[in-house]
Amino acid sequence: MVKPPAPSPADIGRYRRNLQDEIDSAAIYTAMADAESKAEVASLYRKLADTETRHANFWRRHIQRAGGDAPEVRASWRARLMIWFAHRLGANAVLPTVMQQEASNRAVYDDQRETGGTTMPAQERSHARLLAHLADHAGGGWNGTRYAQLEGRHGVGGGNALRAMVLGANDGLVSMLSLVMGVAGAAFSSTALLATAAAGTLAGACSMAMGEWISVQSARELYQRQIAVEVDELEQVPAEEKEELVLIYRAKGFEPDEARRIAERMIDNKDTALDTLVREELGLDPDELGGSALVAAASSFCVFLLGALFPVLPLFVLDGQAAVLASALSSGLGLFLIGAAITVFTGASAFWCGLRQLAIGALAAAVTYGMGHLFGIAIGG
Repeated sequence: MVKPPAPSPADIGRYRRNLQDEIDSAAIYTAMADAESKAEVASLYRKLADTETRHANFWRRHIQRAGGDAPEVRASWRARLMIWFAHRLGANAVLPTVMQQEASNRAVYDDQRETGGTTMPAQERSHARLLAHLADHAGGGWNGTRYAQLEGRHGVGGGNALRAMVLGANDGLVSMLSLVMGVAGAAFSSTALLATAAAGTLAGACSMAMGEWISVQSARELYQRQIAVEVDELEQVPAEEKEELVLIYRAKGFEPDEARRIAERMIDNKDTALDTLVREELGLDPDELGGSALVAAASSFCVFLLGALFPVLPLFVLDGQAAVLASALSSGLGLFLIGAAITVFTGASAFWCGLRQLAIGALAAAVTYGMGHLFGIAIGG
């Protein structure tokens, strides 16, 4: 039997990265379980956390065997941020991001010799499938059958709300920074600069809120119209709707006779039949219908306002060039933080993404400042 080569420093570094990833995943799944209201889903998240903890211990042992130091590892800043969102917004708020991360890491152990002959590669792929299924059904019902199917497949022995929040804040920051720099370049008075920034912030936030309200409300009205059509069809042509139910249950794998018996029982209860047709035929959750238009509008207003505070707030406490400089510096900090925050979803370097976002924002500010300066010269004679 050929003895495997001794781990190299590069191998130990890889072990440490794997350990950190597993610690992060276990901490996030534990937080999602704590924030989940459905007991069966919460139990599933806890089983995922247990699996990731076992994976972490696997890599901790490898580090120790290689003669390295394997201290207790804390969750990274990215994981702590996800945990913060899960505790305050619920497990479903972070589920799309966690699902994407699992999907991108599903083959992470396929080519690592240490995991050969273990169940770890299969478990990572199972995690990705399971999270995708959970994300697909996050707004729908949950039952013991689905839990059993997922549990057996797990083998533990599209629109992202958080990303929308970050991008909404970025819109507020960049648009208001550009506006402030444009007015500053035109050499308007401090009073005019402050009034323009305040009006622009309010106008931008209101525009974002109205656009979001119209988008969500229009979708809700369309969904309500589709449901009304199903109600009318159940009343007018119940036989046709029964055949649709038969096809739905056939697609789920039921035998023809069994599918027809279920459809016949279902069609006798119009409410149950409607709920099934809406969920399965239209792909809608009749209890949600895309969410609240008012909540969506308020959220858009707030995140835009939050981003706009970076360039605008200094103008309330300073005057003249000091105000413009403070606005630019505050905006630079905000741009860097937003660029770093985006890496929660991408897994890229927070430092370099922060610098990239800062450079893009600085370019936008320079362009608007230059245009404002030219405009000021033109109107000044």
